[in-house]
Amino acid sequence: MTEIEGAPRPAPIGERIVVVGSSCSGKSTLAEALGERLSLPFVELDALFWRPNWQEPPDDEFRAALLSATDGERWVVAGNYLRHTMPVVWPRADTVVWLDLPLPTVTWRVLRRSWRRWRTNELLWGTNHERFWDQLKLWDTRHSLIAFNVKNHRRRRHLMEAAMRHPHWSETTFVRLRTSREVAAFLEGQGALSVPAAG
Repeated sequence: MTEIEGAPRPAPIGERIVVVGSSCSGKSTLAEALGERLSLPFVELDALFWRPNWQEPPDDEFRAALLSATDGERWVVAGNYLRHTMPVVWPRADTVVWLDLPLPTVTWRVLRRSWRRWRTNELLWGTNHERFWDQLKLWDTRHSLIAFNVKNHRRRRHLMEAAMRHPHWSETTFVRLRTSREVAAFLEGQGALSVPAAG
């Protein structure tokens, strides 16, 4: 396992990349930008997962979709779904990029993005619309991304740190980025374009 903290300099990251992190940490933004810079197919797991009316797919259907989407030799995947992706996608990945941003940062992003999506009635993944006021239900981890992030922040950090130390992932490069500045520097190291604003 190779661990890169803060991506202080350009480093080879391969052609099969997984980007993980809290909701609104910028996973899709970074993964899509990496795909553009490195000419890699971009796979957004939320688009594979969510059905109309925010219904979840059966496990076997989602697993089949994951296998199909990452069947090629080159791709960049944005999203967690670790119960599914760690056994299906991670074993083929060269690099896992972990956006380990602070809770205040991702909380503000949730509010800003959800407000924008709600006000513009943005259609998500061709099937759903976001409800802004649900984000303020801090007791409801199913509907509030803020509550979900708070509940899972420490558990995800422990899980990721354990994965980085585990011999099973000894051939995988982990890039841990803790600030927006580190994310921007990492992206700059992969090409000449400037970092886009995270959603």
